[in-house]
Amino acid sequence: MAVRDIRLFGDPALRTVCDPITEITEGVRALVEDLCDTVAFDGRAGLASTQIGHHLRAFSLNIDGQVSYVLNPEIVALEGEPVLTGEGCLSVPDLWFEVLRYPRATVRGIDLDENELVISGEGLLAQALQHECDHLDGKLYISRLDRESRGEAMRQIRTSSWF
Repeated sequence: MAVRDIRLFGDPALRTVCDPITEITEGVRALVEDLCDTVAFDGRAGLASTQIGHHLRAFSLNIDGQVSYVLNPEIVALEGEPVLTGEGCLSVPDLWFEVLRYPRATVRGIDLDENELVISGEGLLAQALQHECDHLDGKLYISRLDRESRGEAMRQIRTSSWF
């Protein structure tokens, strides 16, 4: 369908808590296509609907060159002890900070045919599942930073060329 512009920090859409998808419509199908087209670039691990200005609970992934999506994702398991993991975000470009993330995560949702999907993974996949579900709950990763790092992130944002 289309590669969409990504909303940047400060856009109210990024603070939106997404609504569940109650019916698979042509609009939902178009949203999934846009999410998949927009995430399918090197260096993009995931993209939530809020990042392209939508408020329905959906995200796409691009892990190891495999593009996928989940509708109505919910984290159903987080395993292991949280570890500091380097993380960035397409909506907060050029910033990279250490965030506590669980090393293993499982998300349950549905596909466009309303079949149940369960995605479990470690490493980058686990991190992306947690990061994208945060987006759908209206949270950016910088809100998970410790006070000092969050202050540094805000300084970097204020002096960035995109803000």
